[in-house]
Amino acid sequence: MGVDSKKELFESMPVPKAIATMAIPTVISQLINLIYNVVDTFFIGRTGNSYMVAAVTVAFTLFMMTVAFSNLFGIGGGSLVARLLGQGQEERARKVSAFSFYGSLAIALLYSLLVGVSMDPLLRLLGASAATIGYAKQYVWLVVVLGSVPVILSASGAHLLRNVGYSKQASIGLSGGGILNIVLDPIFMFVLLPEGWEVFGAALATLISNVAACVYMLIVLGRVSRRAALSINPARIRGIGGADIRGVFSVGVPSAILTGLFDVANIVLNALMSGHGDLALAAVGIVMKAERLPNAINIGICQGMLPIVAYNYSSGDRARMDSVIRCARRAGLAISVCSLLLFELFASPVVRIFLSTSAGDTTDALTTLAFAVTFLRIRCLASPSQFLNYHTSYCLQAMGNGRDTLLHAVARELVFYIPFMVILNRLFGVYALVGGIIAGETCGAVFALFLLRRWLKKLEGAKAAQK
Repeated sequence: MGVDSKKELFESMPVPKAIATMAIPTVISQLINLIYNVVDTFFIGRTGNSYMVAAVTVAFTLFMMTVAFSNLFGIGGGSLVARLLGQGQEERARKVSAFSFYGSLAIALLYSLLVGVSMDPLLRLLGASAATIGYAKQYVWLVVVLGSVPVILSASGAHLLRNVGYSKQASIGLSGGGILNIVLDPIFMFVLLPEGWEVFGAALATLISNVAACVYMLIVLGRVSRRAALSINPARIRGIGGADIRGVFSVGVPSAILTGLFDVANIVLNALMSGHGDLALAAVGIVMKAERLPNAINIGICQGMLPIVAYNYSSGDRARMDSVIRCARRAGLAISVCSLLLFELFASPVVRIFLSTSAGDTTDALTTLAFAVTFLRIRCLASPSQFLNYHTSYCLQAMGNGRDTLLHAVARELVFYIPFMVILNRLFGVYALVGGIIAGETCGAVFALFLLRRWLKKLEGAKAAQK
């Protein structure tokens, strides 16, 4: 797709087609990456060892923090790049992309160092027990300490590519890494390494796959930068203005905090759940893997929508921007309702994918699965409101409204979800703890829609004042 075709995509292509063009490759890559993240749990579950599953649940929280750091510069920089393109300022967009790329590298190195020097207390804080911490450390050393740089650079690079219209290329890189992980997992876990080393094998496969995806992304970024408003040349950083740095952080910091607070909420959930035993913790880990299917699709829709909203917001085409927002919202809500119905009907076969009852301790496995079936049927009720939270937040980020993005993130997790979990767990126990997500996400969605409506009214007022 040439430069003129990219311009058509942002400015005149029918809205459903434009969203599909941007979102379908992103959804595919989200699903493949979901598969390779789930594959670790799937293959570890084949051992029938609930403690290995619990360990990966604990360790995965630290891995998910890399998403927050990739959003800091990937979404922060990518959103600004799209808005600058809407204004026709391609040279500024190149400087912003270079700053975002090397900012991602710096934050990845820092995170690797911090996790490496404080691993034991971190894992204990996240709910690791004497039975699970050894396995958790194996996973974290390879996937987080050694793997943060390739993961964060790949994700940030994909965001930058997507925001200049190269959604397909971004998705191929992430998807390729996921497919490689799926192939390598059973080889390392069950062929090359001895019994008892399954967690280490899964982590090693993930590390190699992430490095391969990063190498691909670097090659594509270098090629695309020759013809698009994108650059990874460090020399361009010297020319970036203070206003553009603030523009990156004004959206990137709230986006990172949003994801980080989501992970903090999961940390709290794991810590509270560990009080009900390792089997309940393993069960909620299984459920959180299963429910990522609709989340992956909906995040892909939102990420595909963001560049088009940002471009038209900046170019002043309010009608097209509103149409894109409405179309993406309808698609995501439809996916959410369908997933809710499927999980309610097929909760048992879904969770059984992740843990074998024919290997290891059968009694522990059956207890874990019984927890997981009920947990999934409860948590899936939050799917529609969870999508509305994602969608509204991405809309605010696309329009450069970091203040409301941050306000929504803090309210959603710290004011609503985490307090609901703590209170419900104390009053009613483990199943009420799982149900805290329904109350939290619903309150968060109502607040998010209020913020978006208020912001759009403000834009209308400003436009009317200019006439």
